[in-house]
Amino acid sequence: MQPLIYLASNSPRRRELLMQIGVHHTVVGVNIDETPLPGEAPAEYVIRMALTKARAGFKSSDRDKPLPILGADTAVVIDHQILGKPNSRDDAIAMMMKLADNTHKVLTGVAVISQHEETRLSVSHVQFRPISRVQAEAYWESGEPADKAGGYGIQGIGAIFIAKLEGSFSGVMGLPLFETAELLQRVGICPLRCE
Repeated sequence: MQPLIYLASNSPRRRELLMQIGVHHTVVGVNIDETPLPGEAPAEYVIRMALTKARAGFKSSDRDKPLPILGADTAVVIDHQILGKPNSRDDAIAMMMKLADNTHKVLTGVAVISQHEETRLSVSHVQFRPISRVQAEAYWESGEPADKAGGYGIQGIGAIFIAKLEGSFSGVMGLPLFETAELLQRVGICPLRCE
């Protein structure tokens, strides 16, 4: 099957989600600085990161085969603080204890570059049940939290901690399919027929 887009992400979850809706793609690896700017709001940060990834993907894609470029970025936000991927066991456990028995936001920015640049933002609210330190440690030992924003994965074992979700399940995974399909349709790529 011919790819329809370039995906500027190494995330296996984003690849799975695109395949789920029948959007064949070619991955273009990107390596960018993901440090938030001083005073940058979380929503601005994820949109900037999604665009930066898409732009970097555009530069490294095969220009002989021009296709739209999709970039995305996800941030877990609690008390106005962005929780990125944990950088250690202690960091991951501290994140889980902060999220425990609390509600946080998951923001995912999506960007598509074709003839123009367009972006969308998905905002979800996730409520965690109480979690003991022993459970947080056991979760770290599972290996699942190491490469995930906020130190958990909704599509895996981490789902047992989620008491309530308002918003996009796929957005919490890292690629909100509603917003992604909307952007792709604007460049003529439709999982179902375009109208």
